[in-house]
Amino acid sequence: TQQTLIHNGLRDRIVVQVDGQMKTGRDVIIGALLGAEEFGFATAPLVVQGCIMMRVCHLDTCPVGIATQNPILRAKYTGKPEFIETFFLYLAEEVREYLAELGFRSIDEAVGHVDALDTTEATEFWKASGLDLSSILRGANRSSEVPLRQMRKQDHGLDVALDRELIQLANAALERKESVRIDVPVRNVNRTVGTMLGSEVTRRFGPAGLPEGTIDITLRGSAGQSLGAFLPYGITIRLYGDANDGVGKGLSGGQIVVRPDAKAQFVAEENIIAGNVLGFGATRGEIFVRGEVGERCCVRNSGATVVVEGVGDHACEYMTGGRVVILGPTGRNLAAGMSGGIAYVLDLDESVVNGDMVEIEKLSADDDQWLQRVVRAHADVTDSAVAKGLLADWPRRAAAFSKIMPRDYKRVLEATKRAQQEDRNVEEAIMEASRG
Repeated sequence: TQQTLIHNGLRDRIVVQVDGQMKTGRDVIIGALLGAEEFGFATAPLVVQGCIMMRVCHLDTCPVGIATQNPILRAKYTGKPEFIETFFLYLAEEVREYLAELGFRSIDEAVGHVDALDTTEATEFWKASGLDLSSILRGANRSSEVPLRQMRKQDHGLDVALDRELIQLANAALERKESVRIDVPVRNVNRTVGTMLGSEVTRRFGPAGLPEGTIDITLRGSAGQSLGAFLPYGITIRLYGDANDGVGKGLSGGQIVVRPDAKAQFVAEENIIAGNVLGFGATRGEIFVRGEVGERCCVRNSGATVVVEGVGDHACEYMTGGRVVILGPTGRNLAAGMSGGIAYVLDLDESVVNGDMVEIEKLSADDDQWLQRVVRAHADVTDSAVAKGLLADWPRRAAAFSKIMPRDYKRVLEATKRAQQEDRNVEEAIMEASRG
């Protein structure tokens, strides 16, 4: 909270942003007085551009041509950038009027001055009965020297980040595309390991990155948050130990392997070895994890291949592409909002599946071949006992897998296949199928 940050001397190093139904200058002023310096607008500018809130964005039937790829509907769009400019000019004018009324010369002066809010009407309103809003509406206890807003840049310690060392050790790959092998320890204070190195690769070689496995990094220990975030093609990270949340967030073509330390005494497939939101928003690449992972595994995955040995709640939520193989137990609400991609689950409990958008199917011959190949790759890179057991009795154990397939995604795949066979325009066939 604002008070806690001020009390601990941290407020002057951060920027606080407020959003959620911001529409008027009054909303901005209230946000500022409560401690915000930035203000997020979404719905209001969308309406200014012509949105009529039909709430059919996911159906490709937007009647005003905003949330659609249908050329006929897009022709109905009448919005202009000038509409947004005008909206914010009027908004700024209203903000200036409120600032003048309150005696402030700028937003910076107003930030955090809860004392300028008349809260009587709000706190006495019958809907607020029983709510204790004192921690929000009470001004912060502070001396006049303690700032209420950001006054200095925060030092994130990037000059001493582990990636600085990795970039130096990978110099031969970055300069001459030579293969390099790196072996270094890692601690949980080392966050986003591999991301700065990945940025160097992308900056020099573009989205294509480097040939597979050019930079092969072995880490030993406990990795901090977001290990391998946005990792591009050409980089492989092998972690012997465990990892916090966000492994492979935004993965962009690289490979991440997580397995227990060789001296670990626990059974890998019965323990959580990587945290929540593994593979969040990944677009390409591979993640192999020997052990279970936390909640919201592969949320918004759109193209990566991920193999894990158990997941928490909400796995594959909002997935739009890629493939996920789960070789262990799953939590509840599996595949909620999953509009694309495919999940293969061993010994699936169908009661945990959110069936709003998906169907549960048996494996086809192609699925069987692909799945066996991926499970073998998992065994090779992680030495997984589960994968080895499956491969040793594959024809029988393959029957224990269930395939989770989004209905609309299946229809699009079938339309694509037919269009290719009939030598038709694939994009047009996909658009026709997506509109039912």
